[in-house]
Amino acid sequence: MNYQYLLLDREFPLATITLNRPEKRNALSTALRNEIQKCLKELDEDEEISVVIITGNGTAFCSGFDLTELRTEEQKRFEVQEDSVEHYHRSLANFPKPLIAAINGPAFAGGFDLALFCDIRIAGESASFAHPEIKFGVPAMYAALKEIVGSGFARDLCLTGRSIDATESYRIGLVSQVVPDDQLIEKAKTLARLVAESPLHNLKRMKKMIIELSVNSEI
Repeated sequence: MNYQYLLLDREFPLATITLNRPEKRNALSTALRNEIQKCLKELDEDEEISVVIITGNGTAFCSGFDLTELRTEEQKRFEVQEDSVEHYHRSLANFPKPLIAAINGPAFAGGFDLALFCDIRIAGESASFAHPEIKFGVPAMYAALKEIVGSGFARDLCLTGRSIDATESYRIGLVSQVVPDDQLIEKAKTLARLVAESPLHNLKRMKKMIIELSVNSEI
């Protein structure tokens, strides 16, 4: 399948999804979210793919939701957006194969959430994370963040909206590795190949257990 706002590369048994709106810092428009869902479905059905890497093109992993679409007072459009977001979140939360986030640059708001939906996170040195939603009245995904870094750090980040760099994200356990930016994708692929050493049916069984015990499954 051809995509307009993302790139899909297969390097069996791995696949890499690259968000491809660099001029918008890979903001999650409705069209991009829909393509992510379609791509995940395609990769779910591909029995030659065991592990999926998600990264961003350009200097940002993902700046969050596309606010130009959300700044509308039209109620019908808001309801359509809300439904779209719920389906997008569910497709990530319930994806039955391991997801690895290779985080290049900022992962803010919905971009932070995208990283949280992944099973493993590896950061480039330029990576940063923030939940600035509190500044404009939207609650962050506290439960998902708490599950990974614990209540104290999750409350801090969700209530202050402050940004943390790659070093701090590693210190609090948000990411498992920090690597030079120019090595990020290759390091992510090395990690993915390690995961893919296990048979796919074992990985899917393990992922099913993770989903069943995860707060994300309740989204």
